[in-house]
Amino acid sequence: MISAGAEGAEPILKVVSYRSQAGNEPVREWLLSLDRADRRTIGQDVKTAQYGWPLGMPLIRRLEPPLWGVRLHITGGTARVVFTVDGGVMVLLHGFVKKTQKMPAADLKTAQQRRARLCEE
Repeated sequence: MISAGAEGAEPILKVVSYRSQAGNEPVREWLLSLDRADRRTIGQDVKTAQYGWPLGMPLIRRLEPPLWGVRLHITGGTARVVFTVDGGVMVLLHGFVKKTQKMPAADLKTAQQRRARLCEE
């Protein structure tokens, strides 16, 4: 496996944040609400996925086709960034701090709705 940012290595996926019709980027806004250390951790893990795709557990978990989740350990506990891959693009759909063992239905639904909007465009 290629380590994230290995010298001379090209990323396998381009990473973009989902943008709503109003121009908001919910994942970017969520990231900015976190402290600097947590943003750095999340950025490193997303970069690992970007350079090492396809990856599996413990970093990446398939939620349901075609949604995946990056499993993140941050100061406040555990977080997830839900994404989809379209061609060579990793689209970050939703980010949240997990408070339960199971994936919250509302967070999964948010990611599903954002992906559906992507498909419509």
